[in-house]
Amino acid sequence: MIWEYRLQFFAEGEDKTEEPTSKKLSDARDKGQVAKSREVASCLCLMLMFLIIKFWAGHMGTQFLEVITYVYQDIDASLFFWQGNMPVLDMWRLFRFMMIRIIVIILPVLLLGVLISFLSDLVQVSWHPTMKTLEPKLSKLDPISGFKKIFSMNSIMELLKSLVKIGLIFGMSYSFLKDVYPVLFSFYDRPLMQSIALTGDLISDLGIRISAVFMVVAAADFAYQKWKFHKDMRMTKQEVKDEYKNAEGDPQIKGRIRQKMQEASRRRMMQSIPKADVVITNPTHYAVAIRYDPSEMEAPYVLAKGEGYLAQKIKEVARENQIELVENKPLARMLYHNVEIGEMVPPELYQAVAEVLAFVYSIQGRV
Repeated sequence: MIWEYRLQFFAEGEDKTEEPTSKKLSDARDKGQVAKSREVASCLCLMLMFLIIKFWAGHMGTQFLEVITYVYQDIDASLFFWQGNMPVLDMWRLFRFMMIRIIVIILPVLLLGVLISFLSDLVQVSWHPTMKTLEPKLSKLDPISGFKKIFSMNSIMELLKSLVKIGLIFGMSYSFLKDVYPVLFSFYDRPLMQSIALTGDLISDLGIRISAVFMVVAAADFAYQKWKFHKDMRMTKQEVKDEYKNAEGDPQIKGRIRQKMQEASRRRMMQSIPKADVVITNPTHYAVAIRYDPSEMEAPYVLAKGEGYLAQKIKEVARENQIELVENKPLARMLYHNVEIGEMVPPELYQAVAEVLAFVYSIQGRV
């Protein structure tokens, strides 16, 4: 018993040296386990945000000002008409109008962000929806597992990525602001709207530069996630053996299934013998049942065949159904070894089979 436990200990500590099988990768995919970097979607959305600030923020600002102007003008008109007491229905109408207009203005931006996030995941892992990741698991509430995750290698990598991103933001911001600081000091001499527009341009230019650098970080993180996922999916030799055994099944069960299938096929074959025109025999070793109907088929075909005991059973069924038995040793052997059940007789055997059929038809008075 002691040696059994020691062997089990070594088996559990076996190194994962084998490449993951397609079944394991497929099962992992069904469970939602894929190699995916969250940094790709984050940097693309960040780039989108700053591009919107640079090229579309002015248009959005103009639309917001138009909405605010319309609302305040309507409020002034209502207050004047109602002598300072604006009805609740009018207030609700203005509020509803304002919210609808705001949603219409920002909805394209939100939809574009959702689309980019979806496409970034689609490019990384392709389309394969699964609900496994949404299933509740009690293991997620385990405090020990949560504590281990805090000090895991994945947490260390996330910390390193955060430090790298902070360093990049600081470095890019310092380098950019160092070059444009004279423009910052000129804000006091500029009109308010011009200063706001210039500030937006500076922020968007800096954000686009930072986003472009983040794309390099995202690409590196995606490569790391692919490598880590492949490493985690590796299997031990025992796992490969167990999976193969589960996929192939118990040899004894497979043998019984194969035997049952052969028996069913043999029964169907024996049931079709009464449709045969002739049974060509060896006479003791082989028996091949042939059927030919010129109106339905181009050539004769093998209806049934057997060797030894099965050949004797075929001949018994043929006698019971008054089907002619013709002894032709070479032809019976050639048909048995070269033509499968349900297949047409090959052209090189047409002449020999035709002679046998002609002989049978003459005996039966069919010619």
